[in-house]
Amino acid sequence: MSEAKKSVFIKTYGCQMNVYDSDRMADVLAREGFGRAETAEQADLILLNTCHIREKAAEKVYSEIGRLRRVKDQAAEEGRSVAIAVAGCVAQAEGEEIIARAPAVDAVIGPQSYHRLPHVLARAGREGHAVETEFPAEDKFDHMPAPGSARPSGQPSAFLTVQEGCDKFCTFCVVPYTRGAEASRPVSRILDEARHLVARGAREVMLLGQNVNAFHGAGPDGRDWSLAGLLFALAEIDGLERLRYTTSHPRDMRDDLIAAHRDLAQLMPYLHLPVQSGSDAILKAMNRRHGRDDYLRLVDRLRKVRPDLALSGDFIVGFPGETDADFEATMDLVETVGYAQAYSFKYSPRPGTPAADSDCQVDETLKSERLSRLQALLNSQQSAFNTAMRGRTIDVLLEKPGREPGQLTGRSPWLQAVQVDAPASAIGSIANVHIERIGANSLFGSLSGQGRGCAPGAAA
Repeated sequence: MSEAKKSVFIKTYGCQMNVYDSDRMADVLAREGFGRAETAEQADLILLNTCHIREKAAEKVYSEIGRLRRVKDQAAEEGRSVAIAVAGCVAQAEGEEIIARAPAVDAVIGPQSYHRLPHVLARAGREGHAVETEFPAEDKFDHMPAPGSARPSGQPSAFLTVQEGCDKFCTFCVVPYTRGAEASRPVSRILDEARHLVARGAREVMLLGQNVNAFHGAGPDGRDWSLAGLLFALAEIDGLERLRYTTSHPRDMRDDLIAAHRDLAQLMPYLHLPVQSGSDAILKAMNRRHGRDDYLRLVDRLRKVRPDLALSGDFIVGFPGETDADFEATMDLVETVGYAQAYSFKYSPRPGTPAADSDCQVDETLKSERLSRLQALLNSQQSAFNTAMRGRTIDVLLEKPGREPGQLTGRSPWLQAVQVDAPASAIGSIANVHIERIGANSLFGSLSGQGRGCAPGAAA
């Protein structure tokens, strides 16, 4: 391929799906002659791939646009033309308002229209501005190049979106409005993309979806496949040693998926299963459509079939109407479950969601106090889980150079970062690592014999 004449700088906010989307937009732009720029100042196109989940997400984007406007103006003084595009969920939610508030933005494009990015940019060039936030009739994945065309091969771990959108309509969440209804990709397309990723060096694939375990993609047999069926088919791909998936909803943990955690060696013993609250009253107000006991029974079933399963979760404190008793119910659930990792936040009203209009908003000071207590408990559980790894020998997928010379960074089966002294030639291998020390954010160990090259629990 000839040297790219143009370059794009992409700044990604939010979740793994946004990381995947950014890479796919880079693939689309690579087909148009764009290489990746390391900084906004070096780029011909600056692309912000935004997230609308957290508080003041839109304001953070506008603040960044203000900084980038100065970059754009400086480039103009140097005789260069720089375009700014806003993509993702803030783009979907704000639409024309972004252009009205920030005229430096040339193009706004929603998350279902990424395949049309070159056309939107061309229209912006002709008309001054362009906004495309309608949900197109065509499937964007049908119009994208093979994944990874804008990135070098050899990345041992890769993301793969299999499902998008959400039909759950939790009262705090904007995802159904910004990502649309639940939709699943056809199984054959997913398997083709996975094979392509493995051919480029991936040994682990993380399946992504807003409600990934609601997957119901059309199978080659003409029937809709479940996520469990997809996982078993992926496990047959030679060279694909590890499988993960995120994010799950408790209502969609079907029997066959629970059985997959028992029967599928490639499926790693780590599950992100958000619950949000331990109070039935708050779960009902959130429209989660499951209760506290439903969640605890589900955890028991999962741990019965996979005793070494590590759980992570999401928690919101200070949801409208949350009483002291409701919060204590959350603390009790966390104590009961025991999490290896978790994400916890103060409730923040998202415009357009039912909870934002509640008259029972919780005082911010009280929210902060509750969050501090919850995070202290969650941090202690994570620390205990990590500390229990000291002295064990575990399989680690070595992914990239570490911070120190001669050091590599990898991931344990339970998604912990692991630092180990090893040669660069070991990147991409699954090595036996003896854990010797526990750091604040990583495990530290040394190579222990020859790695098996397969996932934990697989036949040697």
